[in-house]
Amino acid sequence: MDTILTIKGLSHYFEGLRAISDFNLDLKEGELLGIIGPNGSGKTTFFNILTGIYRPTQGSIIFRNKEISGSEPHEITSMGIGRTFQNIRLFNRLSVIDNVRTAFNANTGYSLIEALFHIGRYRKEEKRITERSIELLKKFDIAQYAMTSANNLSYGIQRRLEIVRALATNPVLLLLDEPACGMNQGEIKELLDLILWIKKEFSLTIILIEHQMSLVMGLCERLTVLDFGVTIAEGLPYEVRNNPKVLAAYLGDDINQ
Repeated sequence: MDTILTIKGLSHYFEGLRAISDFNLDLKEGELLGIIGPNGSGKTTFFNILTGIYRPTQGSIIFRNKEISGSEPHEITSMGIGRTFQNIRLFNRLSVIDNVRTAFNANTGYSLIEALFHIGRYRKEEKRITERSIELLKKFDIAQYAMTSANNLSYGIQRRLEIVRALATNPVLLLLDEPACGMNQGEIKELLDLILWIKKEFSLTIILIEHQMSLVMGLCERLTVLDFGVTIAEGLPYEVRNNPKVLAAYLGDDINQ
């Protein structure tokens, strides 16, 4: 497998406080990597750096053979990195289909002038976007909510819609930030099956941040453990599972759930 993402010496500080320190990663195309660790360990900060929300203090991020550290978020999205957020971020007053359409609009093929005056490529492109949006909603079995406002959806459907929005940006690397947050064990099992299906159906490489160890151990092919921005362990799930330092200091009894 080819390497899709290489990170070398990545560090980030907030007013002198270390958030990420000397983080290194080689991610192969098609992998499903889990990043775990206690609250405040730097996991979401890493996603924010990778997607251009924060600029790293130092280090290199090479995605598909191109240096992307310092790039703007919309540029990184257009390169093929999509993400979800720990706290769901939807346009609550927009309909489900319009939430998906806005994600597709990040890669439209028409100009600002064409959009303003509804000329040229605009109508054809908007029709294509609507059709693609409906197709995605059908794949995720939520097309029946197409005209429903996002804020009227159940929590589980909102989570599913957020994943659909991320996929609408046409990623090759999908970042999932605690997708099981707020879910019960039955919902977590459904989510596990959904993520495996997404990986296969859309031929994705995935990085998963998660606290639910049943999901992590059931999904991830490899794990990296962070604490206070420092990598303290990495390897196969069973290796991390049996790492005394990780068990004692960071995962405790949760690793066996």
